[in-house]
Amino acid sequence: MDPVLEAAPSPVHPARRGVGPVWDDGTGELLWVDTAGEVRWGRVDTAAGVRDVAMRAVDEPVAAVALTTSPGWLVAAGSGFRVLSPDGAVRVALDLEGGGRMCGGACDRAGRFFAGVTGTLEHEEEGPGALYRVDIDGVVSVAATGLIEPAGIAWSPDDDLLYVADSGARTVTAYDYDVDLGVLDRPRVVLDFPVDEPMIPAGLTVDRAGHLWVALEGGGQVRRYSSAGRPEEAVRVAAKQTSGCTFAGPDLDLLVVTTSTEGLPGPELVAQPDAGRLFTVGIPDVVGRGAFRYGGPLRGLTNASGD
Repeated sequence: MDPVLEAAPSPVHPARRGVGPVWDDGTGELLWVDTAGEVRWGRVDTAAGVRDVAMRAVDEPVAAVALTTSPGWLVAAGSGFRVLSPDGAVRVALDLEGGGRMCGGACDRAGRFFAGVTGTLEHEEEGPGALYRVDIDGVVSVAATGLIEPAGIAWSPDDDLLYVADSGARTVTAYDYDVDLGVLDRPRVVLDFPVDEPMIPAGLTVDRAGHLWVALEGGGQVRRYSSAGRPEEAVRVAAKQTSGCTFAGPDLDLLVVTTSTEGLPGPELVAQPDAGRLFTVGIPDVVGRGAFRYGGPLRGLTNASGD
């Protein structure tokens, strides 16, 4: 593995659990969420990383925010999907059946929004979680099952592979992906973290060369892997609970890492004074992929079953 890079903390208000960073190239702002119930905005400062711009309360647990082609944002929150309006109003778009917890989300190149959801722990044989797809006609359906906690979602540069970081299973799985139909096939595990290792994959992004950058919760780092799962580089973060990552900035060469204070005992909080903040580091000779926008309606989402 190459020498370790060091990420620096940004002067943003700490989150209880920051996840799902998204770069908006239209506004030049970074969005991320605090699972405690907030959507956050920041602006990249070349001298200080990211600075706070705005916050909107959602008043229920939030897992991901998606850019859209309409005014507002589509949010995976509570037990389904919410619409956040530019004026800060929050409206229920659709609640999913089963009482699961939303746990991650991202948009594909065609404008679909994929979101992970955990489930109850009653179905031990496969895993209670699933990946849901919100199509551009507003129909919501199950795209993949057999998961536990699908917290990170990203695509390969050619959009022919979809990667899912499953925190509960401690794996990163690759699926063949048909971007025309939004269909997943042939899942195979690319990374598998043993139960005796303290780190679990909590979020991921893919750069334009096809490398995977995986935020490893419990390890205070983001690791870069080849598409075949070979470790190649590491970024050290002075906060043990690294929970997500993306590339941001006009040139998409600034790695932004979300972190968490959730579950840290008092002594650990003292030892990690920047836990919960964003961390950033410029990565030489690496360019990330920009975020895509959800292209469907923000009103009238429906279950594929017709419910």
